[in-house]
Amino acid sequence: MFGLGVTEMIIILVIVILFFGVGRISKISGEAGSAIRKFKEGLQGDDKGEDASADEAESSDSSQE
Repeated sequence: MFGLGVTEMIIILVIVILFFGVGRISKISGEAGSAIRKFKEGLQGDDKGEDASADEAESSDSSQE
């Protein structure tokens, strides 16, 4: 799409490493990974929360009978 070959990608990678440094890149990637993990857990937590509230509603309906 952009016409970037392997050589160009390697040059860009080297420039990014020189600009940010290896330690900072690993820190940024670690923070991005933890953010994605928390986002996924949040999505799963919403699904579990909806299931739990539905179960509570069913149990309160059956206890009223």
